[in-house]
Amino acid sequence: MANAADEEALKDLEVEMIDRFGLLPEPTKNLVRITLLKLHAEQLGIRKIDGGPQGGRIEFAAETPVDPLTLIKLIQSQPNRYKFEGATLFKFLVPMERPEERFNTIEALLERLTPKTA
Repeated sequence: MANAADEEALKDLEVEMIDRFGLLPEPTKNLVRITLLKLHAEQLGIRKIDGGPQGGRIEFAAETPVDPLTLIKLIQSQPNRYKFEGATLFKFLVPMERPEERFNTIEALLERLTPKTA
C-alpha cells in the first residue's frame, strides 16, 4: 500500500484485495484511510499529522500550496479550536475520542486546506 503512487492506485489495490480476500477487516480499512491521508498530506506540503483524543497538530514543510489566508481565517473564526505554534505547526483542539472521529476530523481539515482550482 505504501507504494501506491496516488489515490487511484490505492483504490485499485483496495478493490483487488476485496476481490481476492472478501470484505476487509477494520484494521486494513484503517490502513487504507491512513495511506489516503498521507497521500493527501504530501500534496499539501504536510510533513506530519498527529491526532489524539484531545485534538492534533499538522506540521507543514517550508513550501506548501496551502493558502496562509485559509489558516488565518480558521484561527480567526474559531480561536479556541485552532492556533499556530511557531512558523510551521498548526494545532487543532477538537475532541476525537474514537478513531472514526479522528479520521473524519483530519479528512475534513485537509479538504478545507486544499486549494480550490478556478
